[in-house]
Amino acid sequence: MSVRLIAFDLDGTLLDDEKRVPPENLQALAAAAARGVVLVPATGRIVRGIPEAVKALPGVRYFIISNGAGVYDAKEARLLYRGDVPVELALRCYEYMDTLPVIYDCYQNESGWMTRWMYEACEDYFPTEPHMLEIVKRLRVPVDDLKETLRQRGEPLQKLQMFFKPEDLDERERQLRRIPELFPELAATTSVSNNIEINSVNAGKGKALLALAKLLDIDPKDTLAFGDGTNDCEMLEMAGWGVAMQNADPRVKAVADEICESNNDAGVGKTILRLLEA
Repeated sequence: MSVRLIAFDLDGTLLDDEKRVPPENLQALAAAAARGVVLVPATGRIVRGIPEAVKALPGVRYFIISNGAGVYDAKEARLLYRGDVPVELALRCYEYMDTLPVIYDCYQNESGWMTRWMYEACEDYFPTEPHMLEIVKRLRVPVDDLKETLRQRGEPLQKLQMFFKPEDLDERERQLRRIPELFPELAATTSVSNNIEINSVNAGKGKALLALAKLLDIDPKDTLAFGDGTNDCEMLEMAGWGVAMQNADPRVKAVADEICESNNDAGVGKTILRLLEA
């Protein structure tokens, strides 16, 4: 197959469970960039949450962020594509979240926000995942009341997110189905073991990938995508070739064209090197 663009998720895909980039992944991506392939991190994170080792890769200029709510051009420091959640809709969704056993946050204009008591309670939601706890606390600004802060700012959001305690994961599965039923304008996906990520139905990593490919005059069939969470399903379906990690959610494997080695075994790098050798 011809590959002109490679899009890759981060957590559970490019990064291992320690949130490091395996050297084999870096080497393979650098080799692809040397052949003129465009490299596109495609993540639920905001830009400043992306590891510096990924930003520094040759060929990385564009970022699919907040699950496709934006495509960011680092060279021009601007968004090329947006799929926002209106603040009024977000506030209604947060009122519903207040009835659930969760803590929640948001991404808005390259910043993360979280109500202070929820920020301070994060340890209870990540008892066995210190790396995720560190990322959540580093990328969120605690405020007295998230909903009131959003009312005052009056700006759209890129992503809403809620986290469940380990004992409430059955409820998470129920809410993955329930949120789109209650709020048809929103899509609910997951990327880590205890979260639900909520975006506008106008967002999505797949939609963002197609928009970027069109902008760069790249045929979608010449794109390769890697992922592991349900927020990657759309991207794997819309890419020319979609690859699920061995550690991926079964729903991701079901839509993939190929299943590669796990994130801890540098599956991204090994797959790219196989393609380059072929």
